[in-house]
Amino acid sequence: MPVYSFIKKYFFNCWYIFVCAAFLCVSTFTQAATVLIYHHVSNNMPASTSISPAHFIVQMDYLEKNNFNIVPLTELTEKLLKGDALPDKTIAITFDDSYADVYSSAYPILKQRGWPFTFFVNTDAVNSGKLFVTWDQLREMSKHGVTIANHTTKHNHIVRLNKDESLSQWRERIAGEISNAQTKLEQEIGSAPKIFAYPFGEYNAELKRLLKKSGYLAFTQQAGVLNSTTDMQTLPRFPFGGSFTELNDFIEKINTLPMPVKSVEFYADKQHKLGDMIVKAGDKPFLVLALTDASLLNKIHCFSSNEGEINTQVIDGKLWVQSKQDFPAGRTKFNCTAASNERGRFYWYTQLWLVTDKNGNWTYQD
Repeated sequence: MPVYSFIKKYFFNCWYIFVCAAFLCVSTFTQAATVLIYHHVSNNMPASTSISPAHFIVQMDYLEKNNFNIVPLTELTEKLLKGDALPDKTIAITFDDSYADVYSSAYPILKQRGWPFTFFVNTDAVNSGKLFVTWDQLREMSKHGVTIANHTTKHNHIVRLNKDESLSQWRERIAGEISNAQTKLEQEIGSAPKIFAYPFGEYNAELKRLLKKSGYLAFTQQAGVLNSTTDMQTLPRFPFGGSFTELNDFIEKINTLPMPVKSVEFYADKQHKLGDMIVKAGDKPFLVLALTDASLLNKIHCFSSNEGEINTQVIDGKLWVQSKQDFPAGRTKFNCTAASNERGRFYWYTQLWLVTDKNGNWTYQD
């Protein structure tokens, strides 16, 4: 082959590889967006769920100075349903729980920037006292680009059956609470999208089915990034507040990438599959993940909210994750991350476990 032809072919092949790699990179990153969740923006409310106005402003300043695109949450959900691209560096901001400081503290900060956000409200709390917003305040926010959405009527632990309540009775009760909240929002605000936030971030397979049947997309408090393969009834959000308010932590999280999860399974042991992520204290269940990119499997590190780094093992092309210690009653989260080829950016997936006592009774309140 003449030297000229060889050089031409060589550079064409390099160019082709570069373009393909760039396309793959763009197609991955443009199918992801990050949703932030806050509760209180206050110096006076419980520290575990609060961020100070000063810290909140620092975070918002970072987004503005680094050219993040702040969009309504409904824009992201519409794109997900249509299969449209989600541009990289896209952020949606959300608040939960009807608190008055969202109106008095967060709203002015975001309104000044012209930024939209979503406020998930439990409707019974509205107009109920000085800690909570009023309907007039919600109507004002709605007129200025704030989406008001469903967080049930009562903000209960809705996965729990009442004493002597059958599963069918539970379904009817919870469906009623969700439907009544939606109706109230439509009456007071004029409209409400079919998006839902789980109170306390708690859900189970039955609740997911109920919401899907009713046409809702549902948001958790599990950290992670939205992408085209995300389960529409377990959409992730990064929580900020309490010990998660510092800028370095914020920067790391808003630059994460979606773990390419193909399927999620739960096992009591390596032979017995579970139908849900509700287990008992003393159990050591497995989270089992299949990925669309199997090359990441051996790069993933997982951590438990109760104990730090935990065990991972790749078996038959799936990642098996298990805590080292027995679960205590309450809520436990597994956070799984893997470094990407982009400096400072990590793939991220979080899974919630709900843990009763050894007798199957709920013992925790918040």
